Amino acid sequence: MESLKQGANYVSEQVQKATSGASKEANKEVAKDNNANVGTRLNAAKDAVGDKIDESGHGAKGEAHKQQI
Repeated sequence: MESLKQGANYVSEQVQKATSGASKEANKEVAKDNNANVGTRLNAAKDAVGDKIDESGHGAKGEAHKQQI
């Protein structure tokens, strides 16, 4: 039963990792957009950094759950 729970947690972390990665890439594109105003670009760059941290965290948590299966 515990391995089933760990498997579900692993899948959940992988989904969250993918979501953070997609958000990071979208924010990077906004940050590089010369047509966007400076405030928008800076905010997108900050969000991209936060998304990268989240992505890495979810990857590590997912790996920990995978090891416990």
